[in-house]
Amino acid sequence: MQFKISEELIEKIKFLIEERNDEELLLHLEDVHHADIAEILTELNLEEATYLVKLLNSEQTSVALMELEEGLRERILENLSPREIANELTQMDTDDAADIISELSPELQQNVIAEIDDEEHADHIVELLRYDEDSAGGLMAKELVKVNENWSVTGCMTEMRKQAENVTRVHSIYVVDDKNKLKGRLSLKDLLTAPSHANISDVYIPQVDYVTVHTEGEEVARIMQKYDLEAIPVVDEMGRLVGRITIDDILDFVREEAEKDYQMAAGISEDVEADDNLFKQTRARLPWLLIGMFGGLGAASIISGFQTILTDYKELLIFVPLIQATAGNVGVQSSAIVVQGLANDTLKGNMLSRLFKEFGLGLINGLAIALIVFVISFYFFHTSITESLSIGIALISVIVIAALIGTFIPILLDKNNIDPAVATGPFITTSNDVFGILTYFLIAKAILGF
Repeated sequence: MQFKISEELIEKIKFLIEERNDEELLLHLEDVHHADIAEILTELNLEEATYLVKLLNSEQTSVALMELEEGLRERILENLSPREIANELTQMDTDDAADIISELSPELQQNVIAEIDDEEHADHIVELLRYDEDSAGGLMAKELVKVNENWSVTGCMTEMRKQAENVTRVHSIYVVDDKNKLKGRLSLKDLLTAPSHANISDVYIPQVDYVTVHTEGEEVARIMQKYDLEAIPVVDEMGRLVGRITIDDILDFVREEAEKDYQMAAGISEDVEADDNLFKQTRARLPWLLIGMFGGLGAASIISGFQTILTDYKELLIFVPLIQATAGNVGVQSSAIVVQGLANDTLKGNMLSRLFKEFGLGLINGLAIALIVFVISFYFFHTSITESLSIGIALISVIVIAALIGTFIPILLDKNNIDPAVATGPFITTSNDVFGILTYFLIAKAILGF
């Protein structure tokens, strides 16, 4: 029967915590999955959540902590002693433990690491902290199963049993030489069917995909996606096997990167959560809002510069919101496609071919929209043929220009090692608003004879 979290259960747990009825609490949550424990923790206040984490076995709560939103996890850890945090880290894989440690203050990091009884586990965590969190070294775990190419099949089985005790899931078996350099991988089927007197060098597969500790996370994700890998080994600068990255770790990385890009595209300049304080949220949002404000002021100054034509053709002002909205939408569409292509490494052709394609798309879309707007402006807004024609031509021009800007800017940013996601939000929208209004009135002025 599937475990269900209901309001009644949460109220029951809160009551038991208030009564300090540990025995019944443990009875209720004894066999509950760590994902459900994490969901329960989010429904409790900080004091209740901390009490539950301290009460439950670390084997149960250590994984649950990794499922929590970062802000809540940090607040819970702040209420735990270094020894209690160390107990949680001991039950985690080294990559998860390193992620937790990195969220703590430098002083607390040292105190927690000093409390970890397993020295090898502590050494591995310290090693992982040296790498950039978005690199293969920062994403990898030290837990893996490896065998020496010179071992016999019989001896290999014995060693693998020892190593597997510390590995949550065995995705692959890696083969190394006496200097720990990665040589290949071992198929479990080949191992089981090989003669007992054979050596690993006789049965292992020399072809193996791998990454180095400094490979960027995006590249790791691309390789694993391209070759459908459940895990990939990580080597150092000398080719020595130092860890592995599993599919669940890379999926977490991809999700976090997507969230960052989504926020950036929405005009949020740093990673924030819904429950972050007002100062942090204001700091993240205000810069792009100010850029949008200055863009709006720029558009207003352009309109003010065409007062003469607006005196005789007031109807032109009616279509200003249409021009701005269309330019912004087209720019965001084009930039979103390009940013996605850059992220997935699927953007084909050079910049000129891409711009030419977007020019064609913009022209087709512009003609379709301009024709509809021409009819509507003429029959429903009673504009003259000349006015309707100027609006239609301006729309075509604005759509083509917005498509080209939306394509060019992300590619240019990417070539200069700037995250192209910044181009998909207010930056493109604001710039296209300004260029759109300017193009609109320049075309209207030319056609209407001003």
